[in-house]
Amino acid sequence: MGGGILCGISFGFVMSLVSNGFVIGVRWLTTFRESNLLQTFTIGGLPFSLGPLISLLLAASLLLVVRRIFHITRWHGPADSIYAAHRTDNELDVRAGFGSTLAAFISASGGASVGQYGPLVHFGATMGSFLRQMTGGVLTTDVFIGCGVAGAIAAGFNAPIAGLVFAHEAILRHFSMRAIAPIAIASISAVWFSDRLFDVAPLFSLDSSGFDMAQMLPSALVAGPIFGIVAVLFMLAIRYSARFAATSGWSPARLLFSAAIITGLAGTAVPEVLGLGTGPLAHMLEGGFAFEFLAVLLVLKLALTALCIGFGMFGGVFSPALFVGAATGAICGRIIAALGIIGAAPTLAICGMAAVASAVIGAPVSGVVIILEMTMSYEFALAAMLSIVVAIIVSNLLFGHSFFDRQLLDRGINVAQGRGHIEMMETPVVNIVDTGFPEAHPDALSGEVVKLLAGAGATEAYLIDKNGKFLGKVGLHDLISVPANTSVAGLADTTPILIKHDASLQQAIEVASQFVGESIPVVNRDTGEMLGIVTEADLFQLYLSLQTRIADLERA
Repeated sequence: MGGGILCGISFGFVMSLVSNGFVIGVRWLTTFRESNLLQTFTIGGLPFSLGPLISLLLAASLLLVVRRIFHITRWHGPADSIYAAHRTDNELDVRAGFGSTLAAFISASGGASVGQYGPLVHFGATMGSFLRQMTGGVLTTDVFIGCGVAGAIAAGFNAPIAGLVFAHEAILRHFSMRAIAPIAIASISAVWFSDRLFDVAPLFSLDSSGFDMAQMLPSALVAGPIFGIVAVLFMLAIRYSARFAATSGWSPARLLFSAAIITGLAGTAVPEVLGLGTGPLAHMLEGGFAFEFLAVLLVLKLALTALCIGFGMFGGVFSPALFVGAATGAICGRIIAALGIIGAAPTLAICGMAAVASAVIGAPVSGVVIILEMTMSYEFALAAMLSIVVAIIVSNLLFGHSFFDRQLLDRGINVAQGRGHIEMMETPVVNIVDTGFPEAHPDALSGEVVKLLAGAGATEAYLIDKNGKFLGKVGLHDLISVPANTSVAGLADTTPILIKHDASLQQAIEVASQFVGESIPVVNRDTGEMLGIVTEADLFQLYLSLQTRIADLERA
């Protein structure tokens, strides 16, 4: 328990520093970029600046440097965090995680149409995996990852409950009693440290005093399918852009500079679509911007986000999804307002923001909680919930998965296979290891080992040095085919199929599917020490017991 509390507080502190440092740094560099009017010119009496183009070209250049320094072939994000949380032996690549976070900072600061929360979520997960490797704590890797993710979301949105829910809903994909306490502490600590160290102000200040539930709930329901369709278009646009980049044959430099030039030129005309878009988003939630300009913002933000992310200007999809959703909701609100429903634009902007983002990341409950904590309005949260539910249904029908799940599926990884699959991934095979295996010293003679096997009623012996390190295995058929005074060291198979000590049941069964023999050695990944053996019968018996337990749970 004490370890869980310490873990949670540590993550809360670290993520409050990182999240706020990331946001403040991007904000400062964005202000500097926007205030630098040295490259201004006028067309038709309207001022334009080459600042966005110059800053994005600089960002593209720095991203190439980051790729080279960190040896990154692809950027790492929340999808990698989800995958790692479901595997006990798949620690996150710390170098790639830190490098990807730096890349997101550079991209957002330079004005690329990307988000901040995805990189911060993955940074939190990477920190969790890193600290788990460093400390070897009693908590499992997925709990460490959950703590880091919760801290990132809580500090980013100033929403501790949302941090707790998001870590379980979007990353871990299940609720665990052993995980709730440290993750909750990490989430609360992140908000507490943020408030004390950075005096964090609410992201948005919204007034629900004029909310008419009788009018707004039907409006939220009607707009829900539109939000779902926009979410699907948003995800498809990014996927098609990434697919083009992967199949075009263009170099990373050509892709990055192409995205920088197009985004920079677009930002010269419409600077509101650049960067995180927090200011324009807040303005939309307050009912600002003309109808026509909202449509321009919607189309440009969707297109530029797809271009930037698909072509390698790394960042998150959550913030752009919030922007696109808010613009969609504001447009729907203006149309409904024209029919006589006053106040629809701000409310539907909130609903659209929550619905599109929730459909994209696959976290509907988190979306509702975020709205509730950001607005402190039960009314707004209720309306958002209605839009989220409908949007999720439409998105699932048309797209089938969240954006992150689709990324994993493209890599041949399906974390949505159900509770049974998750249970198998979380069950360590070391729990069923048999330590009573025949072991022999590498200097032993074949005749001695034959007698050993005869006494043990086995056909395979394992060569272990004086430190317990696994050296190989030798079979009875090899021993009886040579003279009794033959050293077994030359007969041993030194590269047999084996199972690492931190493997899950799922991974052990995958190993066993390629195995022919009596038993499989289980070896410590770090030290090479042999811990024992497992048989195929052991694995399948454990599998059947898990399936029975899951069936009983579901029936209950």
